[in-house]
Amino acid sequence: MIRSGAPAPSTMDHDALQGYVERLFAGEDEPLREVRRRVKAAGMPEIQLPAATARAVQLLARMAGARRVVEVGTLGGYSTIWLARALLPGGEVTTIEISAEHAEVARRSFAEAGVADRVRVVVGDAARVLPGLGPDGSFDLVFLDADKERLVAYLEEGARLLRTGGLLLADNALWRGTVLDPGSDPRGAHIHAFNERLAGDPRFDATILPVGDGLAVGVRGDFSGG
Repeated sequence: MIRSGAPAPSTMDHDALQGYVERLFAGEDEPLREVRRRVKAAGMPEIQLPAATARAVQLLARMAGARRVVEVGTLGGYSTIWLARALLPGGEVTTIEISAEHAEVARRSFAEAGVADRVRVVVGDAARVLPGLGPDGSFDLVFLDADKERLVAYLEEGARLLRTGGLLLADNALWRGTVLDPGSDPRGAHIHAFNERLAGDPRFDATILPVGDGLAVGVRGDFSGG
């Protein structure tokens, strides 16, 4: 029997491995570090993506040849900057943020990072904003990183907005492992419901990448025939 030289996954230090990935592939420049400082100074939740996850999102956007992107959940603009830097020429990220105060912090981040011309900030409830975006099939990537309670509804809007071959991404797909016991955590239950819906949705070919707290990835298409 040919054995792999890799250790069993259960023996791996997840945080150490993530740090290794970040050191090699996801170094932050000064504008990105400043976003973290700005978010902390403003008393905002410090829940922006880990750098390793942000790098994965950016790389997937580049692989998709993204020009038109929708992001649900701006916060301080950290992940938006990674996405904006991945766009093809003439591209734009439409990022939706429910808090006007958070959106203003993000706008300062975009200006400092030199991507303000590639980002459109929409202040409002994503559940109301998304149905007004379009036309259908006109976006290359939809990234969900906001309230977990409405992920299934966001999935439906994402499926409508995405072109064939477009990507649906959702952060925190593992929610610190609580998806294994959804009854133990209300948000974990909502995320589990989203994961189940995505896994069984014939419009997507999907999986979860074990980066950060789990990144759900779905490719839009018609895969009902296998």
